Parts: sequence; C-alpha cells; structure tokens
Amino acid sequence: MNYSFKTLWNITFAFTGPVWALLAWMIWDSGQLKTPGDHALFLGLVVPGFMLIYFSGFLIRKRHAKKLGA
Repeated sequence: MNYSFKTLWNITFAFTGPVWALLAWMIWDSGQLKTPGDHALFLGLVVPGFMLIYFSGFLIRKRHAKKLGA
C-alpha cells in the first residue's frame, strides 16, 4: 500500500462527502420534512452522523494498530 490509512480515509471522504450532501439535500428538498422540528431533527442526525462515521475510521485505525503491536 503506497498511502497511509489516514490519506486513504480522507480521500474516501472527499468523494463520499459530496454524495452524502447530495442525498441529504434530496431528502431536504423532497417535502418529507414538514415542520421546523423535522428540519432540526434531520440536521441533528445527518451532520453528527457524518462526523461520527468520519472520526470512527481513526478509532478503528488506532485499535487495529494496537492489535498489530500486541
């Protein structure tokens, strides 16, 4: 492998991030979210969910490196 996990993970999210945003925009614009509460709940789940998935990759890398070192 020519690149580090961090580099590959960031490249992956550089491509999946816009797709994630496109899907979120399609849901937002579809009319399924009727009230301001629906919009707030949607944003409260989508944005932290994306960040959680992104940062979980680094947690996985850390646990894997610890496992290989042991």
